Amino acid sequence: MTKRLGIGLIAHDRKKPDLAAWVTRNIEVLSTHRLVATATTGSVLKQSHPDVAVEVVKSGPLGGDQQIGAMIAEGKLDVLIFFPDPLAAMPHDVDVKALLRLVLVYDIPAAFSSKTADALVTSGLFGEAREPSPSGRPSA
Repeated sequence: MTKRLGIGLIAHDRKKPDLAAWVTRNIEVLSTHRLVATATTGSVLKQSHPDVAVEVVKSGPLGGDQQIGAMIAEGKLDVLIFFPDPLAAMPHDVDVKALLRLVLVYDIPAAFSSKTADALVTSGLFGEAREPSPSGRPSA
């Protein structure tokens, strides 16, 4: 039997459609795990998949990134899927850096793009190894 993983899901504004599309392509495997998302990301995912349970924490700039980080430190999250927007300024940059630091300190698998997230899914980490999902075009 495959372990039920805690998976953190975060996407910056312009990357939310990319994360939603990635989740849609991988919903079969993701729905068997515990999903935790920051507020706006979670609302986007709940709209596209109302039948899938997604726990929601605060918005990233309001402390959600720190809440996800705390869950990593407490051993409640095993994987982070985070689609940051590398071309946008982040007023809460320090929170994002703290989150990335915890990913490294606790050595959890993390993906920052759909192709890397696909690699995690096909690795067998989420259960049985799967074929890569067809990748979509990144949004501008």
